[in-house]
Amino acid sequence: MDAVNSTVYDCSSIAQRTAGLKHAARALAADACVVLPTDTVYGIGANAFSARGVATLLAAKGRSRAMPPPVLIAHAGVLDGLADEVSEDARALARAFWPGGLTLIFHSHPSLGWDLGETHGTVALRVPDDELAQALLIESGPLAVSSANRTGHPAASTAQAAADMLGDSVELYLDGGPRPVGGPAGADPVSSTIVDCTGETPLLVRHGTVSLARLRSVVPSVVPADGDEELDGPAAPDAGPAEPAAERAAAGSHAVSEPDPEAGPPAAGTAAPADPGAAGPDRQPPSPGPARAAAAQGLAAALVARSAAGARPAVDQDRTRVRRPGTPGEPRPLPVDEAARLVARGRGGS
Repeated sequence: MDAVNSTVYDCSSIAQRTAGLKHAARALAADACVVLPTDTVYGIGANAFSARGVATLLAAKGRSRAMPPPVLIAHAGVLDGLADEVSEDARALARAFWPGGLTLIFHSHPSLGWDLGETHGTVALRVPDDELAQALLIESGPLAVSSANRTGHPAASTAQAAADMLGDSVELYLDGGPRPVGGPAGADPVSSTIVDCTGETPLLVRHGTVSLARLRSVVPSVVPADGDEELDGPAAPDAGPAEPAAERAAAGSHAVSEPDPEAGPPAAGTAAPADPGAAGPDRQPPSPGPARAAAAQGLAAALVARSAAGARPAVDQDRTRVRRPGTPGEPRPLPVDEAARLVARGRGGS
């Protein structure tokens, strides 16, 4: 595979997979970008706590700061160190559909000094159901990840397709074979479903791999932002990107202006690949082993603590917002050292 000056690792080889993961962790720590497979499509990733890395990611895709990337995490144990005001509905959705194709938008923890773009104090989080992606997340900590394509072009379902668009704007490519694994040959990739959990009512802002019916089987109060109660699959091909910020503005909260972990919807008539083993209300997502979970929590905790020593967030990262009424025992904004301890303990995780 030709990726110009970038290194390509064939992860079907154990030796290359091991070397690739170590190289990727070093590259991410040095503010570079890497391409990795996820459970939906290939993504371009950067250290979520590196403003320089995120800026490189956006430049590689041809995006502005108005289109911030979401963040992939290794497992739900990291959630409370990164997000604020996590509702019980949001926790129920995470328990049911993580790891998997569901992205949840939260208020970003006020203690964090990261800069993902013009998020208005929110963050879109997802746990990918992909062993290689999770292995990298445990090595590297939370990653800002967007689809590995130039903006306006189709999402990459192979490392070669990603290389054709991104070239040497990334340091290395982890080639894990076609994505999604087990999907129909030649089928267009299907985006993750996005639910905005920054308000009192969970708001479905993008249809994707997890249908509205499945969401409501766990949290009946989920409301589709487009008002379409019947749509039970990916968005129509002419639908534009979801803009939850406008939807939430009247309620006084903000959301990611372009939370796009994968590219646009598939071609007309393409259904999501069958997923009989997908998470649901009767199946709990698998937990990482104790050693792997501890490693992920420890690394994320260190990154949270380190973020406080960096530059202050940009103006467009203003954390102020109209707060919903509190309930007894509800977590409030914490000092960064307490946020780090939350992450290290994995409180609220799977």
